[in-house]
Amino acid sequence: MSEVETVAQADIGLVGLAVMGQNLVLNMDDNGFTVAVYNRTTSKVDEFIEGPAKGTNVIGYHDLKGFVESLKAPRRVMLMVKAGPVVDKFIDQLVTYLDQGDIIIDGGNSLYTDSNRRTQALKEKGILFIGSGVSGGEEGARFGPSIMPGGHKGAWEHVKPIFQAIAAQVDGEPCCDWVGNDGAGHYVKMVHNGIEYGDMQLICEAYQLMREGLDMSGDEIQAVFGTWNEGVLDSYLIEITRDILAVKEDDGSLLIDHILDTAGQKGTGKWTGMNALDLGIPLTLIGEAVFSRCLSARKDERVTASKVLPKLASEFSGDKAEMVDAIRDALYASKIISYAQGYMLMREAATTYGWDLNYGGIALMWRGGCIIRSQFLANIRDAFTKNENLENLLLDQFFIDAITDALPGWRKAVGTSIALGVPAPTFSSALAFYDGYRSERLPANLLQAQRDYFGAHTYERLDKPRGEFFHTNWTGRGGDISATNYDV
Repeated sequence: MSEVETVAQADIGLVGLAVMGQNLVLNMDDNGFTVAVYNRTTSKVDEFIEGPAKGTNVIGYHDLKGFVESLKAPRRVMLMVKAGPVVDKFIDQLVTYLDQGDIIIDGGNSLYTDSNRRTQALKEKGILFIGSGVSGGEEGARFGPSIMPGGHKGAWEHVKPIFQAIAAQVDGEPCCDWVGNDGAGHYVKMVHNGIEYGDMQLICEAYQLMREGLDMSGDEIQAVFGTWNEGVLDSYLIEITRDILAVKEDDGSLLIDHILDTAGQKGTGKWTGMNALDLGIPLTLIGEAVFSRCLSARKDERVTASKVLPKLASEFSGDKAEMVDAIRDALYASKIISYAQGYMLMREAATTYGWDLNYGGIALMWRGGCIIRSQFLANIRDAFTKNENLENLLLDQFFIDAITDALPGWRKAVGTSIALGVPAPTFSSALAFYDGYRSERLPANLLQAQRDYFGAHTYERLDKPRGEFFHTNWTGRGGDISATNYDV
């Protein structure tokens, strides 16, 4: 349907006709909603209307004013544009044509602090804002993504019917629900992306341990991932890894062996790690996943180093089938740690930023449509259903049992990776976190003594109440004056 005389007939408008925007529009049309579309490069509007949207009820507009006027009240405008200043630019343009009570939705990968700011700024103008994470890539957008909306709660009732209709459905429930105020939706999407970084790196380490450490062929590894996708590791990322490893060149060689080993990133994993540092949460696995991408990008240096730095590692000589099982256990246990850390971060953020997050509901939103979707998430939802105040996933009985069963293989895989000289930073950092978390006593007593020695930072004592601080004149020359700051 081409541009017509402006009449308020569209249920929702969407700005930004890149592949995600186009697929969301077609998804909305499939579900019976009339959608108006606008793009800064107007030729894309015509190409979309005469191409993928031909024969639909989608309405294209070349001017923003006519586009806005075509929307039913309260007007709902969804932005699917590049995160950052472009979002602010479109918001400023839209506000000119919007009325109080109208709604702007940012569906891009925006930083949650930007959504905090936009929610409050638009609230002062009477405009309702939603910052919504959308996950699932092109296919998810077209046939059912995971949608994580937050912002102004008053807007939710007006977008809920559309969002829950187009979202992925699992066991009859939509993978979309209200997350929380201000930037909560984009925050949860940020953590989702951080976990995605971790999951991908874990899978890569399992692959490299088999390929380089065990000298397994691509076909053998492909079969292993096929088997894993039918068990506790059943997930989208395991599934696509299986499929990737089956693709071959015309000469019969694996395509994967021709792809340059340098990874890109768009920043959401880094944001997650930086926020964890700000909040004091040990998000070690996701941090290692981000740094692994950074290290991969230094290809020329690695090539030089490979020629001069010794490996001094043994060759694998054990039972390959047993080792593959150990790698599976390491992957599963480390995945549990990654989610446990992610939920630790969300819990701390909720306390710090005043959000009321539904942790079981978040797991449900991630069960379908998104990149980290997996059967595993049902167990997380069940854990928070049983105990909504669960302090840490590792304290739920299901995960206690899962870790206990996987622990011997996990330790074996990490130890073998070290012996073989095959890097496994997320496997090993996850195990180190686990051993630290389960330790009643850590060497931080020595660390605190060191701080008090050189900086008079004080310490607490085991035989005294918490909150009572002491300083020792370790050298006999430092005196009894202590520093005034003590940070746990």
